[in-house]
Amino acid sequence: MENLWDQRYASDSYIYGTEPNDWFVEKLKIMKKGRLLLPAEGEGRNAVWAAGEGWDVTAFDQSPEAKTKALRLADEKSVNIEYLVKDLRCFRGEENSYDVIALIYVHMPSDFRTKVHNELMKLLKPGGCLIFEAFSKAQLPNSSGGPKNIDLLYDADELKSDFSTLKLLEFHNVRVHLEEGEFHKGIANVIRIFARKP
Repeated sequence: MENLWDQRYASDSYIYGTEPNDWFVEKLKIMKKGRLLLPAEGEGRNAVWAAGEGWDVTAFDQSPEAKTKALRLADEKSVNIEYLVKDLRCFRGEENSYDVIALIYVHMPSDFRTKVHNELMKLLKPGGCLIFEAFSKAQLPNSSGGPKNIDLLYDADELKSDFSTLKLLEFHNVRVHLEEGEFHKGIANVIRIFARKP
């Protein structure tokens, strides 16, 4: 899996574009600036935008190639981000330390998905928020991006269970039109969540 992502990110082009995700922007803009964690952040589009808006950003991904491109983008935009090379299953941070955690197209197998989600939510401060967008299981036949393995796609009930410690402020199971580089393009079925830790 790591080699697959290194191969994808080795391209000179930013395969998911350099502009931030729309749902991420919409929700982050209404929040007081603070500490933001972006797991599996890839090429850095969301991290770099948030840093430019004044957020204290920590991002990580399993791919060293992703880090290289994210730091290059940060340099081009004259912002600073902390970017770590870590696997989702191994990342450990300080509990109650982030104001926002954003999971933007972070897809993982069901055998460790719930555990990773639970561990990440421990890192949110009380009152901190989750911003989430990813492909639902209805995305499988679409050609607009995402995994072609049903186990890597999301079910609304599974996510509500994974994030049951949070207060759901918004939960949308919707069709959207994506324009996020060459790998996210066209009509897509996604789940969007905005939730707060009590």
